Amino acid sequence: MTSDADADVDADADADVDARREWERWREKRVRVAAAPYGPLSVTGTHWIAEAEHGRIAGLPGEWAETGDGGGVLLEATVADGLAVDGELLAGEVLLGEDAGPPEESRVGYGARRLVLLRREGLWAVRVFDADAPARRAFTGIDAFSYDPEWVRKGTFLPYGEGERSVRVGNADGRERGLGLAGELSFTAPDGTGHTLQVSRVEGGALWAVLADATSGRTPDGPSDATGRPSSYRFRFLRTEAPGADGSVRVDLNRITLPPCAFNDNFLCPFPPPGNTLPFDLTAGERRLSGS
Repeated sequence: MTSDADADVDADADADVDARREWERWREKRVRVAAAPYGPLSVTGTHWIAEAEHGRIAGLPGEWAETGDGGGVLLEATVADGLAVDGELLAGEVLLGEDAGPPEESRVGYGARRLVLLRREGLWAVRVFDADAPARRAFTGIDAFSYDPEWVRKGTFLPYGEGERSVRVGNADGRERGLGLAGELSFTAPDGTGHTLQVSRVEGGALWAVLADATSGRTPDGPSDATGRPSSYRFRFLRTEAPGADGSVRVDLNRITLPPCAFNDNFLCPFPPPGNTLPFDLTAGERRLSGS
């Protein structure tokens, strides 16, 4: 005869197996997205248009210029330049705005390359995606810590009373930019200690945090790791679902991801804001690119 306690244990074990399988599917999708023809590994450059001398960008044809009001980008080219806009070779001038969709749907193409317009703090840049990029050809996978149900925690989101605030943080390209923060996410680690992260609100009300921890930046094969202590990339991203009306939110640290700049130096990833470095080994989520 099975007791209620035994039934509860069995139910918990089944739930853990299901959660692990779902995590494995998530891992497989992450690798597919990274290796896609126009995924993060295919980026070969991010060029600031304001820095283009006489409107010329190295490696790209045409003349690129921001509009006088900064609201868009003017691109001028001839048919011989081979730049296509909306599937047609450009002969003359066109006004472009920021690309909102995936890279493969960008308005501007140059052969098999996709040229994506982006805007950061009023400045425009063109990012080049090339399916034949060396980084994409060399990619072998993403290393991750093993799944552990202990890293699925209950959290609480407390929004800032005055609304979103912005802090200046360094970015992976060496510049400092504003990072919008909506509030604080608190949770308890498996060892019982409480911690808080500053988080942003993203699509659908989800929460997003840039964080580091005691594993961040350790060299996997160097002296700093000689004792066998775990290592990971210098910082990582955490995303949760949208919190409930009472602020409760599930925090699955197994789904921490590498930032885009871990795949490619041409991204502008923000560094963790003050207070977002956790003082323990967060042995969950993605660690680094395989072989790095």
